[in-house]
This record gives sequence, C-alpha cells and structure tokens, in this order.
Amino acid sequence: MKLNYLTILLALLLYNCSHKKEKDAINFENWSKRKVHAPLKDSLEYGKSYLSIYSEIYSFTESKKISLTSMISLRNTSDLDTIYLLKAEYFDTEGESIRKYFDFPIFLKPLETAEIIIDEVDVTGGTGSNFIFEWKTPKHCPEPIFEAVMSSTMSQQGLSFITQSKRIK
Repeated sequence: MKLNYLTILLALLLYNCSHKKEKDAINFENWSKRKVHAPLKDSLEYGKSYLSIYSEIYSFTESKKISLTSMISLRNTSDLDTIYLLKAEYFDTEGESIRKYFDFPIFLKPLETAEIIIDEVDVTGGTGSNFIFEWKTPKHCPEPIFEAVMSSTMSQQGLSFITQSKRIK
C-alpha cells in the first residue's frame, strides 16, 4: 500500500516538474509580431498610465495569503485609429522593477486587445504590485484602457475582481 502511494506521489511530482512554467517567461513572439518598424510620428500624443495588480491577497490573517492569476488587458478603445504602446513595466510592492514586457514600440489595431498573464505561482509582485504603461495615440483618439482581472479557485470556491488604470501623465 505504501508503495502505491509513493509511486503516485513520485508520478505527480515528475508531472508537475515537467509541466512547470517559468515564472519570468514572456511571450516574446507575441510582442515581436506587434513591433513598429518605422519611427513614430511627432504629432502623436503621449500618455502614461498606472495599473494596480495583486499577485496575492491576505486571507483571514496577515500571515495567510492567497495567490492569484492576473490577466492584464491592454485595449485600444478607438474604432478608427491604431495606437502605440511604448512600455509595459511590472513593479513589486516595494516599487522595484520586476520586468519589462517589450523594449520597442508595439501597435494595437482599432479595437484590438493584447494580454499579459501573470501565473498564480508568480508571487514576486506581492500584495501591492503594479504596472506602468506608456503610450502614444493620434490627436483626438480615445485613450487606451488597461485593466486587470485577478482570479483564483480553491476547492469549490472562486474569487475574482478587477482593477482599472489611472492616467498619471
């Protein structure tokens, strides 16, 4: 009987190790296909937005936390114009940069949405993580929207909530 439990435990351990995602993995192919290959026009308007994220939240006490999956949506709200994102940088609770998702301008076509996923196992951001987005739009174009959906499922319970960005420049 003990041998069966040990065999099952070993099989689960091997499966988890072989299917574990790298928590710093960034889908570079996704960003490189959106790369802007020409210089951006000087007539574009610059903006900067802040978005709060929660990699984990407190549960019951200050010493118990629940890890969350975060889906960050980068949305072009214009139905006519392409917009350009210059930066998407992720920071932890202490304000230290964790990673940048691209280091070149990317485009979003009219009404297009791009996504950043932060896996549930990636708690490097902590309870007060956040993003800074820098962007450019044509004059009279609506601002992009940056939103996050944080979720977790434990046993038979589900937990989810959203945050929305705030323009800071």
